[in-house]
Amino acid sequence: MDRPRAFTLVELLVVIAIIAILMAILMPTLRLAREQGKRAVCLNNLKQLMLGWILYAENYEDAIVNGDGGHNHGKEIAWVGECWASDWASGGQLPENDQKNAIMAGALWPYCTNIKLYKCPTGFRGEFLTYTVMDSMNAYPQPGNPHGRGPRAVIDELIIKNRDQIRQPAKRVVFLDEGWVSPDSYAVHQDKQQWWDDPLVRHGDGMTVSCADGHSEYWKWKGMETIKYGREHIQKYSGGVLVPQTSEGKEDLYKVRKSCWWEIEPTVP
Repeated sequence: MDRPRAFTLVELLVVIAIIAILMAILMPTLRLAREQGKRAVCLNNLKQLMLGWILYAENYEDAIVNGDGGHNHGKEIAWVGECWASDWASGGQLPENDQKNAIMAGALWPYCTNIKLYKCPTGFRGEFLTYTVMDSMNAYPQPGNPHGRGPRAVIDELIIKNRDQIRQPAKRVVFLDEGWVSPDSYAVHQDKQQWWDDPLVRHGDGMTVSCADGHSEYWKWKGMETIKYGREHIQKYSGGVLVPQTSEGKEDLYKVRKSCWWEIEPTVP
């Protein structure tokens, strides 16, 4: 009688090798698909935050919400409360309940009441706020920038307080995916060819933003120096020392500067 024939060791090794090759081919594709899915969720979060931002403005005669996270401007309550720990720059975090309470105490909460919308799915574990607001959008007047040291008229001209002040709303960034929680808002030099806050490298060597007209989009960085520096300083703030040396790196910085300070229209040397 014929006995059942088993696989030989060589046949098993061949099968394992084929599976390993297929996995090596498929894994990058699977990782890319997973990242694209998370990017889509992030873009939707940003769009929902923008919807809340617009509804707030419509309820307050087009006055936009205080974008200086954690800091009230007189009677203007910040869009979210203080969500960061004192050692935030080295990765410290507040207790989760404190973060949730800070978000719910913000001025935007009545218009955006889903706590999950305040965090990108690729954000750091244990943090509930990964989005920040651009400096110019009724946010923090950074010391040393023209709007932080100039006469009151200059400050009022550069800091947007009302939607009717916004030129080219489809190109003016309001929210950015920072990937972690930090104080204040996203700072951008107006008069220097230098990054203030570090470039945000998220979702495959770019960043996600939402603009004043309500749409959200993904920006792909062009400069390798932008990407390299941003990767090295994820959740480790450098203090804004990157000075682009390549035309591509300068173009990346210019795009962010223009999205913040449109009225000044900075140039690339």
